[in-house]
Order: sequence, then C-alpha cells, then structure tokens
Amino acid sequence: IIYHLNFFYNEFQILPGGFFGVDVFFVISGYLITSIILQELKITNDFSFKNFYERRARRILPVLILVILTSIPFALLILMPGSLVNFSKSIIYSLVFSSNFFFHFSGQIYGAESGLLKPFLHTWSLSVEEQFYIIFPLIIFFLFKRFNKNIFSFLIVTFFLSLLIAIWGSKNYPSFYFYVLFSRGWEVLAGSLLAYFEQTLGRRCKKKKINFIFPSIGLILILHSFLFFDDTMQHPSFITISPIIGVCLIIWFSNQNEIITKILSSKIFVGVGLISYSLYLWHYPIFAFSRITGVIEAD
Repeated sequence: IIYHLNFFYNEFQILPGGFFGVDVFFVISGYLITSIILQELKITNDFSFKNFYERRARRILPVLILVILTSIPFALLILMPGSLVNFSKSIIYSLVFSSNFFFHFSGQIYGAESGLLKPFLHTWSLSVEEQFYIIFPLIIFFLFKRFNKNIFSFLIVTFFLSLLIAIWGSKNYPSFYFYVLFSRGWEVLAGSLLAYFEQTLGRRCKKKKINFIFPSIGLILILHSFLFFDDTMQHPSFITISPIIGVCLIIWFSNQNEIITKILSSKIFVGVGLISYSLYLWHYPIFAFSRITGVIEAD
C-alpha cells in the first residue's frame, strides 16, 4: 500500500521495493494452502475439492465483488469512454482470475505511471494466486494417490524450474514473466516446501540460538528488499531470492520465545493481518480514482 502511494521525500521514494510485499504473500499463501491440503490427505487419506474451493470462494469473492460494485459508479462518472472499456474488461478478467494476462496483453507494464490510473491492476496477483489454487490441489492429490513418494521430487523440481524460468524471462520478456504463474510459482512453492517438511519431518529446530537469530535475519532480508530494491530491477529474478529466503526463515524458525515472533504476533500486526486482504483490494481503486480526479498527484 505504501509503495502504491508512490510517495517521495526529497526525490527519494518511500519503500521503493514495497512491491515485494506480494512476493512475501505468495510464500505465506503457498505454506498455508499446502499445509491444509497435506494435513487433510494425511488424516483422511482423501481430499474434498468441493470444500476446498468453496472455502476459497467464500474468502475471496465477496470482498472482490463488493469492491467492483462500489467502483463501477465512480468509473461511470469519472472515466473517459476508452478508459471505461478497459476498466470493464479488467473487471471481467478479474472475476475469472485471469487479469494478469489481460494487463500484460493490453500492454500495461507494472510500475509504469499509467498503471497508477488502472483501478484493478492489483488484481493480477489475485489471479496468479487463484490459478495456483485451481491447479496445485489436483496435482498433489494425484501424486498422493499414485506416486506418494514423489511429492517432494515434484515440489523441488518444479520450484527450480520455475525459478530458472523467472530468471530467464525477466531478462528476455520482463512484462510477461512478471505477471504469470510460470515465473511466480517458485515463490509459492517455497512456502509449499516448508509445509511439506513440517508435515513429514517436523519443523522445529532444537537449537535456541538458531531459533533466535534466523527470524531476525529473515526480517532484515525482507526490509532490505523493501528499502533498497526498486522496480527498475529485473523481477522476479535473482534479487527476488533475498526476500523469499527472508520469509522462509521467519516461518520456519519462528517460536513463541523469540522477539520477531512476539512482534509479529502482537495485536496490531495480527489485526492488520486479519483485514489485509480487504485492505489490499480496496486501496488500489481508491488511489487510482483519487489520481484521476486530482485528489492526489498522479506522479
């Protein structure tokens, strides 16, 4: 949200790498969703796709639809005809979780100033997430039933394949590979690997010093990317590895006696976390319409 404010102080952007917040979210999402899938498979030896997709729909669609319905009157009043057509298309594509493809093929480069005026540009990440939710459970269920011993092999091979695609794609076709699951999958799968290790091996390190040090290192890596990286760098690529490792360290080594865990478990952070999805959906159209009407500056 701070990154999307595009706020400058003495010609320096505040949190120029704030867009890495999405990458952080991908890791957490992969960890949580894979934990749910593997735990249900372990307990019941089966998986209810109906319940899984129903829970995801109840979590995602109501707020998304509310934001869309609230935005439409403003769009009708404010947007010029050409922009209104693109706005309508972005709504349709966001509802079928493919707005990442729409924004790429419509020529919208993420980070460009023109993107600040697109109310639903931020739904590209939601589309990537939902595409993962649709495909991943099917693959894991198939492997669990047919090739249970190969789940780890699938996760690790797919992780590195996606990472290599991201590194290659960010150099050769940066816009396309910024938006698509092929090059974002490794970020989500980083969380999936943590969930797999937790389910099969246990996750807690017994050495107190490591448990104390590593979450702090993880937070430093994340904050470093927020403060010192910017959207002129190739991304996702090698530089993205830094915040991804940071998130993984926090997830894996967090414990109730460690300071970073205590901070992130405080009421204010938990409270923000509980409304984070709504905040994410609402902020971008509010910013975009405010820029279009001149309430806040467009650059």
